[in-house]
Formats: sequence, C-alpha cells, structure tokens
Amino acid sequence: MVDLLAERSVIVSRETVRLWINRFGRHFADSIRTDRPKPNDKWHMDEAVITIGGKKFWLWRAIDTAGDVLDILVQARRHTKAAKRFFSRLVKQFGEPRVVVTDQLRSYAAAKREVAPGLDHWSHKGLNNRTENSHLPFRKREKTMQGFRSASGLQRFISVHSATRNDFFVPARRRYAQTIRYHRMVAIDAWKTASGIA
Repeated sequence: MVDLLAERSVIVSRETVRLWINRFGRHFADSIRTDRPKPNDKWHMDEAVITIGGKKFWLWRAIDTAGDVLDILVQARRHTKAAKRFFSRLVKQFGEPRVVVTDQLRSYAAAKREVAPGLDHWSHKGLNNRTENSHLPFRKREKTMQGFRSASGLQRFISVHSATRNDFFVPARRRYAQTIRYHRMVAIDAWKTASGIA
C-alpha cells in the first residue's frame, strides 16, 4: 500500500496506513458485506488455533460452498459456549442454512441442538477440507505481518480482510484469464462503491 501510494507521489508511513485501516476498514467491510448476495444454504465451519503473546486463541471460521467467508470470530476458548456464540452470530446475520458441515468437535453438535435443532449437521473431518483450506490465506498474511499483538487487533484485521478478500478472490474453478479480468473489474467497482469514490 505504501509503495502504491508512493508511485502516485503520496508519501505516507506504514503506521499511517495502519491507522487508516483501524478507522475506516470496518466501515468499508460493512458496506461490502451489505452489497453481497445472500450466501448459499450449505455452510462449512472450522476453528484454528493462533498464539498471541504466548496465549492460545481460536479463530472460528464459517464459509459457504462458493468459498466466501461468512464470518470469523476470535475467542479464547474452544468449547460449547464458544461454538454456540459463533453459531448464534451466524444465524442472526444470515438466517438458518439447510446444512452445516463441521469436523468432529462435539461442541458443534451441542451448539446446534440449542440454536437450530432442526438443522441437518454433517460431522466428518474429510468433508471439511474446504474450510481448512480457507485458513491458508490468513496464515500467509499472519506470517507476513509477523503475528498480532492482541485479540481485539486480530478481530479488527480479519473482519476487514475476510470481507475484502471475498470480492477479490477468484475461485479455482473460475481461473480463466477473461474471467479473472471480469472478476477483478467487479471487485474494484464494489470497492469504489464501499469507499465512496464511485
């Protein structure tokens, strides 16, 4: 970002860019999410561990079958209460899906019984590779940023990162040159609308 701005004779520090993201990122992400179509009715959910300051936290992630990230929540625990909090948050945003696919963590089944008892739940490690692969771009970004200083900072970052990545990421099945160009044009138009420069 700093280099892109420097090419246009705008000189800023990395700290300035970080402050801009903290101040405006959430607004842009919310605008992008508002304009996105409703996700499909099959969700994949998974959790991944991340260490911040020597303490373990859990990234609870949900995606739909198109690979779009629905939500990510940072929590200190990996138990039924945490699963219920994440599940309730998703249902409040998007309504109940037709089916949810998870790994074999029992907390998901317990949370589902309380939040959406009639929901079809598939629990099998082999079925959930889609979500586990969805963690990889975040892991690359985490390595580039050399970790995070706080759980709240991580939550702010991933809220913005996941929303913008949904627009700019091209699924593997659609990676033809013409499709990628069209997808990028649509993503840039969405970004312009969200940032108010359209």
